[in-house]
Amino acid sequence: MEEKNPIQVSERIFNTIEYLAQYGPMGLLELSKGLNLNKTTVHRILNSLICMNYVKQDPETLKYSLSFKFCGIANQILSQNNIIDLARPYIKSLAEQTGETVHLVEIDGMNAVYIDKVEASQNVVRLVSMVGKTIPLFCSGVGKALMADMSDEKIKSIWEQSDIHKLTEYTITDFNEFMHLIQEIRKNGYSLDNEENELGVRCIAVSLRSFQGKPKYAISISAPKDRMTDEDLKRFKPMILDTKKRILQEMGQ
Repeated sequence: MEEKNPIQVSERIFNTIEYLAQYGPMGLLELSKGLNLNKTTVHRILNSLICMNYVKQDPETLKYSLSFKFCGIANQILSQNNIIDLARPYIKSLAEQTGETVHLVEIDGMNAVYIDKVEASQNVVRLVSMVGKTIPLFCSGVGKALMADMSDEKIKSIWEQSDIHKLTEYTITDFNEFMHLIQEIRKNGYSLDNEENELGVRCIAVSLRSFQGKPKYAISISAPKDRMTDEDLKRFKPMILDTKKRILQEMGQ
């Protein structure tokens, strides 16, 4: 008797789960056609999943669907995946690659709050930022990156609730000019802070969506302007975009 391929069996089980997750409740015949498997095989898979409480069958329609057990598992995964622990290896690597300070922030109302920071050890001149400190969304690289992932209506709401004033001579205080900048950020995939929040400091930033897909976090590379020239920004851009991609992949996005 030919032994079953354990990899093939596992693949069929997970394909069944993913198919039901994507298309919702369905009958045996419909599911068999969708998976391109015979009814006997699919029925066996479903019975196994029912026994383990991962799938349920409606007694009236006879359609199969995923159980809420998956929601419990998802919540456990989310509770164990602290964004700081998850992102730390990536922002540490980014700091080492660039030789500059990398921040991780979380949105907090009209502000962003620093929740992690990695400084490159070789630089003597360091930034005064610290974990727990807040920074306005409207005039920071991380804030603009986060806002660019929001709807125009949400951006306008944040703008109207913020204390808009010039922190430096470069701070943008005109909403139309700000929205033009937001469009550029959406097109480029990253934002810049050209001394808008603090004189002498520039940064490049990207947003990170939460596990629920909402704009919630952002990372930035920050440095004194003499170490963050336009040429430096060209070098840093692919690095920070790649870091964003890898973090989101780790988050399952």
